Amino acid sequence: MTKGSGALEGRLAVITGATRGIGRAMAVRLAREGAHIIAVGRTQGALESLDDEIRAAGGESATLVPLDVTDYEGIDRLGGAIFERWGKLDIFFGCAGVLGPMSPLAHVEPKYWERTHAINVTANWRFIRSLDPLLRQSDAARVSFVTSGAAHKCRAYWGPYATTKAALECLARVYAEECASTNIRVHILNPGPIRTRMRAAAFPGEDPETLPTPEELAEAAWKIFSPEMDANGAIFDFVDGKLVRRG
Repeated sequence: MTKGSGALEGRLAVITGATRGIGRAMAVRLAREGAHIIAVGRTQGALESLDDEIRAAGGESATLVPLDVTDYEGIDRLGGAIFERWGKLDIFFGCAGVLGPMSPLAHVEPKYWERTHAINVTANWRFIRSLDPLLRQSDAARVSFVTSGAAHKCRAYWGPYATTKAALECLARVYAEECASTNIRVHILNPGPIRTRMRAAAFPGEDPETLPTPEELAEAAWKIFSPEMDANGAIFDFVDGKLVRRG
């Protein structure tokens, strides 16, 4: 695999959930365009494997950050470390997430409800809190969070996941409004059905070969992180291999 156009040469990107699925695919794709990837994931071995894939794809060695996103003090330390080394940040992709329990709301154990919200919502707010000063130092910072159609379909038994994605969309749109007069642009990415481990857990009877891959999504979506993408507060749906903008 060869390098891309170099459209993101010299730009710095933090990606959460970078060790698998959509986060991993986007990390590799942005690296091909020249971005330096700060990859956040829980497992050192998986991060090292990602680093190997990035270099094989023509990118430079990534900065690897073994971190559980519920380690909120760790998120604060990451922001400080980025400031000390680079003084700014150009891209943040909040991709880390969990499905949570698929259960009637009355049967969900509080600890699982709280962990689903801690990962899918609160962690993203903590990243905003930690990284916002760095993003404001960029000439064209781009921020994106991953949502789901579950946020609006409100299906039975999807309560923990659906409510977190609805909250995350609200969080992203509020942040977009707060950034309207700055060089930061905030987007929401809705991948739709994608061949991931989370999708397989949610729909165990589905044939994964009928679904697009995370790599196909990354190929269509990486440009939302380019300085030329000026949309703010928009949702981008991945449909039939293309991004369709809402808002």
